[in-house]
Amino acid sequence: MNRPVKQCTAFLFAFLAISCATPGVSENTVVSIKTTLGDIKVKLYDGTPLHRDNFIKLVNMGFYNGISFHRVIKDFMIQAGNPSNRTGLTKEESDTLSSYTIPAEFRREYYHKKGALAAARQGNDVNPEMRSSGTQFYIVQGVRYTDSELATAESRINSNIKQTVFAKYLKETGDSARMAGISLQDSEIQEKASMKMFDYLTREGDFKFTENQINDYKTIGGVPRLDATYTVFGEVIEGLDIIDKIAAVQTDQSDKPVSDVRILTMKIVR
Repeated sequence: MNRPVKQCTAFLFAFLAISCATPGVSENTVVSIKTTLGDIKVKLYDGTPLHRDNFIKLVNMGFYNGISFHRVIKDFMIQAGNPSNRTGLTKEESDTLSSYTIPAEFRREYYHKKGALAAARQGNDVNPEMRSSGTQFYIVQGVRYTDSELATAESRINSNIKQTVFAKYLKETGDSARMAGISLQDSEIQEKASMKMFDYLTREGDFKFTENQINDYKTIGGVPRLDATYTVFGEVIEGLDIIDKIAAVQTDQSDKPVSDVRILTMKIVR
């Protein structure tokens, strides 16, 4: 019974050893997700090729077949892809899959509207580059927002971006000095990082929601506070009602469904 999983696992480690780039991938790839509560179809964005190609490989390997939605929060999102929930994997295999990440691919035109497919990740304190989990994804349910709530979300996003970018510059400056054998005081590292931060703010300016974002967040809803900090790489094109159905299930204190909700199969349909 375990043989197909072991074959898949061996292939999976070969996958981890090579680049995420997949030549010849068709544009506008569509993936069918058959769950225990109904069927969903998602379209993968071509503007996030690293995430698209990685997801396609995992789908083709059958990695997601049988895996559970391990985190479900009503009015927020449904999440799956935790290797520890994948049957047939050893602890070592699960740990290896959990540790591999993908560089962030933030695109202004891809945002957290209802139905958005995005990559989960570790927090900024241990992941200042905001790299994505190699296997875990979530699909947004969200809620509708008012203009004032969007203004608050926009302010929060700007604060998060600035804190994250400055922390990244502090680390880069300190690491660069150490590698060059240069001793810098904390105040000197702060000053050099602040100069980089000034250049960044001059170049990039503040984050602003587009008209499309504002319209979608006010009409169909979503989770705008995650924009520009988590990579969105696709969207639901069929089965938004199934997202609502999964998001409505009873969960325990750790947001895990009391009754298991699983992905039965995933396959590329276009």
